Amino acid sequence: MPDTYSGTVVPLITPFDEHGVVDEPSVVRLLDHIRAEVNGFMPALTSGEGWKLDARQWQDVVTYTVRHAGGLPVLAGIQLPDTAAVIDRARTAAAIGADAVVVTTPFGAEVTQDDIVEHYKAIRAALDIPIFLYNEEALSGNRIEFDTLIRICKEIPGIVGIKESSGDAAFTRNMAEAGTGIPVFEGWENLLVDARGIDGFIGPLANLEPSLCNAMLVDPTPDRQTEINTVCERYGVFKDDWYRWVKKELHQRGVIASPTVHEEAKAA
Repeated sequence: MPDTYSGTVVPLITPFDEHGVVDEPSVVRLLDHIRAEVNGFMPALTSGEGWKLDARQWQDVVTYTVRHAGGLPVLAGIQLPDTAAVIDRARTAAAIGADAVVVTTPFGAEVTQDDIVEHYKAIRAALDIPIFLYNEEALSGNRIEFDTLIRICKEIPGIVGIKESSGDAAFTRNMAEAGTGIPVFEGWENLLVDARGIDGFIGPLANLEPSLCNAMLVDPTPDRQTEINTVCERYGVFKDDWYRWVKKELHQRGVIASPTVHEEAKAA
C-alpha cells in the first residue's frame, strides 16, 4: 500500500456474464486496459453496481481484482446499509487482501452526523484495514457535513482518503484546503476544473480514458474541462445509469466479454 494516494483511481465496472457471474477474464482485460495510467483500483463501488451485488458477486470481483492487480493497491467498495454489515464485509475484504475499504455513511435520511462519526469509529475499532471515506448522497440518503468530515479525519486513525462526491465544488475545495493531511479526490468529472487543490480523481470515465483524466489533473483548464465533458456525453457517463453505457463502450472495444448489467442477468 502506498504512503498516500493521489492521481487517478478507477472505480471499476463489474463485468458479468449473461447469468450474472463475475467474468474473471474480463476483469483481467479491464485491469490491463487501464493499469499503466492509474494509481489504484476500486472494485464494487457505485460504478461497479456495488449496492446491487450479492455476497458472491462482491467477493468474486474483489478477489479477482486483488489477484490480478499487479502491485497496484485495491480499495474495496462496500455499499451496505448499516454498520454491522459493513464490518462483516470489511473483514472479508481484509482476508482477501484488499489494501483498504471504501465506505459510505449508513443509509437513511434519519442518520445524524453523530451517527456517521460513530459508524466510522466502529469500523475502525473492529479491524485495522484502512478506510477511504465516500461522501455521497444518492445512495445513502445523507451526506457528511464539513465539520463532521474534519472531525472524522482528526479523531479516527487509518483514514487514507476521501472520495468527495457531494457535487459541490466549493465544498470539495474547502476540504482539500483544510490541511488534514488526508488526500481528497473529486468524484465528478464535470467539476474537475473547479475543484482546485484536490489530490486526485475517482470517477467512471477512468474505466475508458484514464490518460485524459490524468491530463485534466495536471492541467485543469476550462478547455480541458470542455473536452472531458464532451467525452463524458459521448460515452453516457453523465446518464443516471452511467455504468450501463460505460460497459457498452468497453464491450465495443473488446475489453469485456458482455455489456450485461446486474438487472439484465438471467437465472442459470
